[in-house]
Amino acid sequence: MGHLKGTNADLIARVRRIGGQVSAVERELAADASCAKVLHLVAAVRGAVNGLMDEIIAEHLEAHVSRAGLTDEERAEGAEELLAVIRRYAK
Repeated sequence: MGHLKGTNADLIARVRRIGGQVSAVERELAADASCAKVLHLVAAVRGAVNGLMDEIIAEHLEAHVSRAGLTDEERAEGAEELLAVIRRYAK
């Protein structure tokens, strides 16, 4: 995914924050926290992962589907890759 190189530092920072959020879920579960507190933390993780996914999808669309100069074959391949990921994610 070389097209992400310009934003890799930002994406890595987001992933690290998500890792911290997941660690917080683990800590609260180990501490026998209330269901409501754990659910809120899990919802925050889900939102963060969805935001990360949205950003990477946008980058993929720009680089592999809508960028000027791509061949029809390259566009079809980029769209097919994205569709496969969206189908997997939607399960």
